[in-house]
Amino acid sequence: MIGIDPGTNIMGYGVVGLKAKQFNLLSIGIIRLDKYDDHALKLKHIFERVTGLIESFKPDELAIEAPFYGKNVQSMLKLGRAQGVAIAAALMREIPIFEYQPRKIKLSITGSGNSTKEQVADMLQRLLNFEEMPSHLDATDGLAAAMCHIFQHTPRGFGAKSGIKKKNASSWSKFVAENKDRIKS
Repeated sequence: MIGIDPGTNIMGYGVVGLKAKQFNLLSIGIIRLDKYDDHALKLKHIFERVTGLIESFKPDELAIEAPFYGKNVQSMLKLGRAQGVAIAAALMREIPIFEYQPRKIKLSITGSGNSTKEQVADMLQRLLNFEEMPSHLDATDGLAAAMCHIFQHTPRGFGAKSGIKKKNASSWSKFVAENKDRIKS
């Protein structure tokens, strides 16, 4: 599973594998685009890098954060193009695409749709047990998209065997209490 946080200056990504019913962080990083002045060159670079990630990790699905609605129409258009190019790279390899609103991603990771980027990053670090926090939270945002998709599409029965329980109408604290083996302090 690859997750992408689209951007026109910095695009974040995270790649997660599933082995022996455990999540494994395979890669996390950013694609720097701020060095390109021409928007078309940024789009070309996004396409090349996302294609490279797909060729390297061979993900079976791509989860991408949907653009949030802002006041600047030009920024929204550019962000939509960046998202579209990342999606096109996956479609070229016939990889299914799943889009999630930022609020849905935050909710699935932390239990609150109003979480900060730092809270999302901290929970991901606990869930996936990685040592060093990336310098850009865009990377953890991409990873969050991947994990959101995994949480949304975990097969029935998988959770009971792995210790991962689907969240129901109860609280996030109950989820954490029931899954202590999945979270490192």
